[in-house]
Amino acid sequence: MAVDLSFYKSYISEEIRDEGREEGRVRTAAEDVLLVLEARGLDVSDEILERITGCADSDLLRRWLTRAATATTAEEIFTEPESEA
Repeated sequence: MAVDLSFYKSYISEEIRDEGREEGRVRTAAEDVLLVLEARGLDVSDEILERITGCADSDLLRRWLTRAATATTAEEIFTEPESEA
């Protein structure tokens, strides 16, 4: 007996999978930012933790990750450099 799996290929199921993938990418990006800050020994307050984990913008998280590599404080990742502003 064959099982009908065509519903897995519907537009809505593809859209749901894409949303799940994006949520996974965002969650991973937030974890990466926190990992770099932790590895560099920078203090992460509850407010900063919430701001990073609550962010749903993968491009913004990528910018924060880049800044986390050179920031002297965790707060510094949120400051727009003159060249980016």
